Amino acid sequence: MKHVIWVMWPAFIAAGIAEVIFFTMIDPGQLYLFGELVQWSSIATYSTGFLLFWLVCIGSSLMTYAMMPEAVKEALRKVASEREDLARPKRREPVGHDR
Repeated sequence: MKHVIWVMWPAFIAAGIAEVIFFTMIDPGQLYLFGELVQWSSIATYSTGFLLFWLVCIGSSLMTYAMMPEAVKEALRKVASEREDLARPKRREPVGHDR
């Protein structure tokens, strides 16, 4: 699960930044798609734009992770498993039960 988070979270942040920059310069009411004016509400345009930016950023983060040397990936796994805030909580054995 943490591998998914390592890809999705940076992509989410980058998509948010791209969204802000893009729609600061472009009015959603003046967007054209295939030569036709987009007839969506502003919220629908912002949401669709964010999801598209997020998909592009996920692709970028995924390629970065895939191209990392295996030694770096293993070091990340080791550090993540040692830190309790990054690791999956370990199951505790029930007290007083024999197996």
